[in-house]
Amino acid sequence: MQVPLLDLKALHDPLRGELMEAISEVIDSNAFAGGPFVARFEQDFAAFCKSPHAIGVGNGTDALWLSLLALGIGAGDEVITSPMTFIATAEAISFCGAKPVFVDIDEKTYTLDPNLLERAITPRTKAIIPVHLFGQMADMDPILEIATRHGLPVIEDACQAHGAEYKGRKAGSLGIAGCFSFYPGKNLGALGEAGAVVTGSVELKNKIQMLRDHGQSRKYHHVLLGWNGRMDGIQGAVLRVKLKHLARANEARRAHARHYDQQLAGLDALITPVEAGYGRHVYHVYTVRVPGRDEMLREMASRGIACGIHYPIPLHLQEAYHFLGHQPGSFPVAERCAAEFLSLPMYPELSAEQVAKVEQELKALLHSSQRRHERAT
Repeated sequence: MQVPLLDLKALHDPLRGELMEAISEVIDSNAFAGGPFVARFEQDFAAFCKSPHAIGVGNGTDALWLSLLALGIGAGDEVITSPMTFIATAEAISFCGAKPVFVDIDEKTYTLDPNLLERAITPRTKAIIPVHLFGQMADMDPILEIATRHGLPVIEDACQAHGAEYKGRKAGSLGIAGCFSFYPGKNLGALGEAGAVVTGSVELKNKIQMLRDHGQSRKYHHVLLGWNGRMDGIQGAVLRVKLKHLARANEARRAHARHYDQQLAGLDALITPVEAGYGRHVYHVYTVRVPGRDEMLREMASRGIACGIHYPIPLHLQEAYHFLGHQPGSFPVAERCAAEFLSLPMYPELSAEQVAKVEQELKALLHSSQRRHERAT
């Protein structure tokens, strides 16, 4: 039995009729760039996030970048975020001309540690971007309290957290803006690239709408220097179909995660994910921590199980950010986790047999490793 890390075919096959019908509607109407299909998805996604407004954009990186630009972030500014995230979070800051300032993560949730946040704030700090990593939201109340005290906007990087909750509130709805990626492998994924920003601010909504469309207030009237960051009509129509199935899919992910939790509990040297008491995890990925991670990755692959690593190098140690001057040891929790993270197969359509195979093989490998260690000592 083969167990892939992700199986998009299993996701799309049952939806093929609905998706093809939606795509045909776009083709028949010729509404390919922005237009009514994007507008309908924006309305539905705003309602899903319990936020007044949603703005469809080209991808998750655009969502972050245009939100920062709309808030006036620019050269000489600093934006605080986590070193444990995909590089797009920091890229968006850099492409505004600002400097990413990293704060280490909490060892249980893997999200920005609020206890370390305030000491990173300087007179140049202009925003905070907590990252809702792997499907779990950051601890938002203390982050928002600190941000409010310092007069700083909070932009949620919710690119991995579609439908996650914090004390009953949906991801994206707590900060001035919430940014989402609809990359195909996400909990809510397009058939290509797409993203969105949700916000309660009419001013921010209007600015992002102009920035995504070359700064136009209306056709050929350019109020701002903008960009081509529109969502296309086919992706809007596809996402509207898939959004109807997201709650069910997230529940399936949570059921798989509970099974993993139960069957992998109590194993020496293995740390399973923790769902924080304040929230609802939607398990974009199910990431354990294990010593000898690279060997475990290879051994699982040899047994027909595709695992992944999210993320092997924290941002402060990436070559692209060498100029910031960070060294190994600068953010020890992120570095320790990066060396141990192993993502197990996780998608709604996983069968009970596939989940059981992952559990059995991982336990067998861990027991074998433990016996080798005991013999060596």
